[in-house]
Amino acid sequence: MKKIFRSTVIAAASMASIFSIPHGKEESSRQKKKDRSSTQSRGTSKSPPFSGAVGSGGLGGKVPPSFPKESVTVASPLAAPIRPAEIAVASNRYPWKRDIVTTTFWIGEKPSKNNPVPNHASSWDEKWASHYGGTDTPDRDQRKDFRPAAFVPGQNPFYIALPYNDMQSSGHKPEAEKVIPWFEEEFRGKGQSVCKGRWIAIRYKDRVAYAQWEDCGPFRTDHSAYVFGDERPKKNLNKGAGLDVSPAVRDFLGMEDTDVTDWKFVDFAEVPQGPWAKFGDNNTFVMNQRNALRIAALETKRRAAE
Repeated sequence: MKKIFRSTVIAAASMASIFSIPHGKEESSRQKKKDRSSTQSRGTSKSPPFSGAVGSGGLGGKVPPSFPKESVTVASPLAAPIRPAEIAVASNRYPWKRDIVTTTFWIGEKPSKNNPVPNHASSWDEKWASHYGGTDTPDRDQRKDFRPAAFVPGQNPFYIALPYNDMQSSGHKPEAEKVIPWFEEEFRGKGQSVCKGRWIAIRYKDRVAYAQWEDCGPFRTDHSAYVFGDERPKKNLNKGAGLDVSPAVRDFLGMEDTDVTDWKFVDFAEVPQGPWAKFGDNNTFVMNQRNALRIAALETKRRAAE
């Protein structure tokens, strides 16, 4: 009955989509992500239980009891504390996108009949697979600790793709400043995306995972009205899919390779500690810790020189 129900919801979500023809000459073929359907075996994740409740993220949040403290990267202790009221306001900043058909994709995914564009590069990183350290295999038998068993990833294994790219060859798209809620506060120059690395929450049944936005798709890179607005995903070959998630997200949530989830943007202050806090040069938790260690080392050196 669960599979029948899930299929019914996927079909309903697909019917909610409407036809659209991609546009925008500035989009490269590699940015137009194709079918994400996986050929891997499906099954229930054996990941440890975790509520995914909103916490204080990189601001000193407690480690859930199901994750040993020594296995989770602790963010910078120098970050300013956030009051509960501020977290509550932040948590209501972005609404949930509900009943979104969600597919699994992975770094290093090879081209196939329905997916002619390989995932060795992302919309924002020409050397995505190289920076990650290799192929992020979706095979559950070749994974551990929500990552490939063969290597420690150089980037966060909890990543996603959404069908919008804020960049074009000349810099930011003309509408980016108007449609992206955090554009002004995150703008660092015309050559830097304000979307890459943004955190989102993905909800499946009673679990919530957190991941970073690292690629554009599925299928489109121009659907700002869905990503930042109230529109539904456009109809496509993947049942109207509007979100791609990595194998780590899939396994943590216990979802199938194609399923239905809810998602929303979150500010980093809302992201609790979890397996998404452990790895990656692009990971906000890891960067905060390294920065704290660097500052501590400089302070120690300064004191020694006095």
